[in-house]
Amino acid sequence: MRKSTGLRAAVVAALLGLAAALAGPAGSAGAAEPAPAHTVGDVTGFDADGPVYRLHAGKAQARVSFVSDRTFRIELAPDGKFTDPTGKDIVLPQGAPPRTHWKDAGDAYELATGKVTLRAFKAPLRFELRRADGSLVWSEAKGLSWDGDSTTQTLARGGDEQFYGAGMQNGRGNTSHRGHTVEVGVDDNWDDGGHPNSVPFYLSTAGYGVFRNTYAPNTYAFHDPVTATAKERRFDAYYFAGPSAKDVIGQYTTLTGKPFLPPLYGLEIGDSDCYLHNANRGERHTLDALKVADLYTQHDMPNGWMLVNDGYGCGYEHLAEASKGLGERKMKLGLWTEDGLDKLADQVKAGQRVAKLDVAWVGDGYKHALDGCKDAYRGIEDNSDARGFTWAPESWAGAQRCGVQWSGDQKGTWDYIRWQIPTYAGASMSGLAYTTGDVDGIFGGSPRTYVRDLEWKSFLPAMMTMDGWADSDKQPFRRGEPYTSISRKYLKLKESLLPYMYSYAAQATGTGVGPVRPLSLEYPDDPKAGSDAAKYEFLSGEDFLVAPVYQDTETRDGIYLPKGTWVDYWSGRTYRGPVTVNGYHAPLDTLPLFVKAGASVPMWPGITSYQDRTAASPLAWDVYPQGRSSFTLYEDDGVTRAHRDGAFATQRVDVAAPKSGAGDVRIRVGASRGTFHGKQTSRPYAFTVHTGDAPRGVRLAGRQLPRLHSAAAFEAAGEGWYHDPSDRAGVVKVKTASRATDRAFSLVLKGASAVGGK
Repeated sequence: MRKSTGLRAAVVAALLGLAAALAGPAGSAGAAEPAPAHTVGDVTGFDADGPVYRLHAGKAQARVSFVSDRTFRIELAPDGKFTDPTGKDIVLPQGAPPRTHWKDAGDAYELATGKVTLRAFKAPLRFELRRADGSLVWSEAKGLSWDGDSTTQTLARGGDEQFYGAGMQNGRGNTSHRGHTVEVGVDDNWDDGGHPNSVPFYLSTAGYGVFRNTYAPNTYAFHDPVTATAKERRFDAYYFAGPSAKDVIGQYTTLTGKPFLPPLYGLEIGDSDCYLHNANRGERHTLDALKVADLYTQHDMPNGWMLVNDGYGCGYEHLAEASKGLGERKMKLGLWTEDGLDKLADQVKAGQRVAKLDVAWVGDGYKHALDGCKDAYRGIEDNSDARGFTWAPESWAGAQRCGVQWSGDQKGTWDYIRWQIPTYAGASMSGLAYTTGDVDGIFGGSPRTYVRDLEWKSFLPAMMTMDGWADSDKQPFRRGEPYTSISRKYLKLKESLLPYMYSYAAQATGTGVGPVRPLSLEYPDDPKAGSDAAKYEFLSGEDFLVAPVYQDTETRDGIYLPKGTWVDYWSGRTYRGPVTVNGYHAPLDTLPLFVKAGASVPMWPGITSYQDRTAASPLAWDVYPQGRSSFTLYEDDGVTRAHRDGAFATQRVDVAAPKSGAGDVRIRVGASRGTFHGKQTSRPYAFTVHTGDAPRGVRLAGRQLPRLHSAAAFEAAGEGWYHDPSDRAGVVKVKTASRATDRAFSLVLKGASAVGGK
């Protein structure tokens, strides 16, 4: 029961106090002297066994195991005895190892695949990685070292080498870690500088990544040289060599698991509160959650799911009835846990579809947290036909395959908005595809911070409001006007963009790269993209650049737009990057939002829930023509696991347009390939084409479409096109009658132009 914030604080304090008691007081009398540091010595023996190689250095032993032609593992046992505390928890079974070969090169042993060569220098033992063409990837500045409780790798740092990763690092991560020290481990610090949901993985722009296969805390100091330390007297790391950060993230997530594909309701906003005997809100019962669900409906607000207990003394009753009632309101039931997962099977059978694991459950994090994530995910799937969907505040490597990582308890302030912006995009660099924080925090807050926070979080895949801990509840309709209307505007935009976001979510299950991205991931050759110039902005997919307002102002300065043409989503004004935009006018209802020229964005117009879609619903495409571009839409039933057995479909749209100025715009909508339950066999299409000027005519599948001369006429027509010069610097709107989805068709705007006009 949420009597006060003190209960959660007490739980955290108890956990931290227990850890301190086990560790003993710092500097206490009789404390053991720290063990002296050692560095591995000369190679005294070498054994080769296929893709596994052993190097002896006196009592110490090193082992190199190749996983693929660009992924391998280095272990060091100072006492010669290899151990593996993570077992099969994190690293998934991999395919057959690659063919390898080795040779004695005199001063070093060379262990090679067709792609990379790992050199093991003999005197002393020191490793260096090179590509097949001989170019250097990384080199140890000295051999692996250890003391009484930790092991360290020391790498030479390149002149312009940049570093990313380490999971969720509050207040940073989307810009380079170069010159900084990054901690990886459980600290229960939800504020700026904390590192909940951290991951012992980092990547370098030199073309490699490193994953420390451990449950121990890590410290990465990205100075010169770079030192990477784990608090355990064993060394165990996997290395990935690749041409790009995306490739390295892909290799890492091949090893530890691709991000899961959330259900569609998981990409809608969620609501959380305590309803059973809530001292902060008066006597209530679980079924009172349905009254709040009705308020979403009455205010024409999207909401995908509700957590009806808070896990801190607040239980539940009438669970099946609550689930049925939420289902009738197009919402799913979720529950927190603080006391284990023993009841999960019965809860899922009663209708639970979201499981939130909080501090009291994940305890010291690490293995406990990862096991909880996996068990809750599996518990949903073992007892229903739904996909597992969990949230956790302290996870570990591998949790990307079973849940959303949530940054913990914060207070709604302007500074909270500021430091959260780099946090979630930065986490994507460690394969965490779904990271988020509560809208306006759970404490404090204000109407203005609420809507500003909700605006930009609508472009994250996952988002949630948490109620009952602040003076005012946090649902998006609580603050009155104009705040309710602003919240509705962005939540409905989020709903309409579900096919765009869902396509990127499906892409993440294949590539490991999440939808929310730092600019440096898409523009690796732009030095400003990884600098503070781009710290307070991010990409949602490849096409939307989001630059939140994080101060109590209506002017946004310092918006960095990288190379390319960028279109203001609201006004249609174009900018040619690279450029820094200052003085951007952003009244309270305006999120600075830009679309990359060439984008084709799939949309579901006019919905408040994904369940509003019918067999006759249109698919809309928002097209910003410039040169040649494409987008592949992904669709499945959105809820069940049938997609894992191939029940899904893709449909590609290709656009050919002038690079600038006048010319025809050709849009080819390919056939939808694949099938799933509920797939539309036919549907109408709508297009909004940002061309500026009116075309001479529009042809659909070779025939001329009628031109309509008013918005009302266009709305009433079953098919046709309309040029609206007052809409975002001029758009052409096109609608078609229902068309079979298994057949391709083309749309040609004759005498139109690239985005920006003629």
